[in-house]
Amino acid sequence: MQPTGNSITIPKTMQAMVLETIGQPLVMKTLSVPVPAENQVLVKIIASGVCRTDLHIIDGELTAPKLPLVPGHEIVARVIKTGKETSSVKTGEIIGIPWLGYTCGKCRYCLRGQENLCEKALFTGYTIDGGYAEYAVADDRYCFPLPAQYANASGSPLLCAGLIGYRSYTMTGDGVKNLGIYGFGAAAHILIQLAIHQDKRIFAFTRDGDIEAQKFAIELGAVWTGDASQSPAEKLDAAIIFAPVGNLVPKALSNTNKGGIVVCGGIHMSDIPSFPYSLLWEERILRSVANLTRKDGEDFFKLASQVSIHTQIKTYQLHGANDALNDLRFGKVHGAAVLVMDNND
Repeated sequence: MQPTGNSITIPKTMQAMVLETIGQPLVMKTLSVPVPAENQVLVKIIASGVCRTDLHIIDGELTAPKLPLVPGHEIVARVIKTGKETSSVKTGEIIGIPWLGYTCGKCRYCLRGQENLCEKALFTGYTIDGGYAEYAVADDRYCFPLPAQYANASGSPLLCAGLIGYRSYTMTGDGVKNLGIYGFGAAAHILIQLAIHQDKRIFAFTRDGDIEAQKFAIELGAVWTGDASQSPAEKLDAAIIFAPVGNLVPKALSNTNKGGIVVCGGIHMSDIPSFPYSLLWEERILRSVANLTRKDGEDFFKLASQVSIHTQIKTYQLHGANDALNDLRFGKVHGAAVLVMDNND
C-alpha cells in the first residue's frame, strides 16, 4: 500500500476484467494499479457502464483494440491522485470518464473544432485501458465534473449512451416534431426524456416482438411504439438509428418526411442494403455520428441537470461483467447495464 501526499492509501494491485483474445469471454486478472503520468489522474472507480460498443470490440467488429485490454468507457470515479500538470480536476472530486480519451489538438480536424475526428485520437476502453477495473488513469482534460445527482452508478450511462444520444439528437436539425428512435436501449431511454422535455413526439421502434421494450418506451412517454419492421400512421420529421442493423436505414428513410434527416448513431452497423434513390430524393439526408467532443459533454450535462434525467440501470459486480455483456447481447437489459465496484466505501 502506498500513501499519497493527501494521505490516501493506494494499493499496489487491483482486480480487472480483461479482454485477452478477441471473441472470448473476459478474464478476471490481478494487475498493478496504474501510475498517473504528469497530465493524468488516478481514479478509484465507482461504476462503469456496459455499452454495446464493448460487444463490438469483444466480437472483433471494431478491429484495432489494444490487447490485452480493460474495456469500459462509461466511468464514474473518484480522483485519488493527480499528476503534476493536471489542472481541471482535484483530488476527492467525482468525475466522469468518456469514450474520447485524447486528441492531438494539431491535426486539421482538431483545428476546425472536430476533435471527434482527430487523426491521433485515443479511446477509453479501446486503445486506452478503461473502467472494468477497480482503478484507472485518465487525461484530466478529457474528464467531466459530474453534477451531484449523477456522481454514482446512475451517472454511468450518461458518459456514452447519453453523450452519443445527445450528439445524434443535435444532428436531427431544427423544427423536428415527430422523432423516430430505432433501437430502444440505453441511449434511447435517456434521449427520450430530453426530447419530450423539448416537446418532441417520440416514435419508438424495437426489435420485432420486443413487447417489454415497447412497454418501457410507452412508460417513458412515447406516442407510438412498434416493431422496427412496421410503419406508423404519421411520417417522421427525423429518425435516429441506435440499433446496429443496416437494413433499418432504408426503412427509416421510407418513414421520413421530405427534407427529413436519418442519423446513424452507432459506431458499428451491419452492411446497409441497396435501396432506390427515391427514398433519398426530396432532400432527405442520411448521416453518421462519430465519437463525441468535449463540448458535447459540457452542453449535455448542463441540460441533463435541468431535465433531471433518470437512468434505469441493472447493476452487476465486476466479476459479473461477462453476464452483463451477454444480457446486453440478448436484449435482457431494458435501460443500461452497469458494473459497480465493491471496493468503495
